[in-house]
Amino acid sequence: MTAFFEGIQYLFVNILFAPLDFLRHLELVTWFGANTINWIFMIICSAAIVYWIKQLRIFDAAGTENQDTTAHSFLK
Repeated sequence: MTAFFEGIQYLFVNILFAPLDFLRHLELVTWFGANTINWIFMIICSAAIVYWIKQLRIFDAAGTENQDTTAHSFLK
């Protein structure tokens, strides 16, 4: 059993966390480079929020959204 758990340790520490170790060492060189993943996720989330708000405005302007409180049977 010891070899099994050491194998799991090797997998996570040496293989799966290698990109995170690279980012940790990169932070000493450039803060922006180390946080590139965060910036990418923030850009993706911002674009998704802008798209969502645009779609909400389109449906609101068309009047196709049913905003009646009894729109669902469980709300009656």
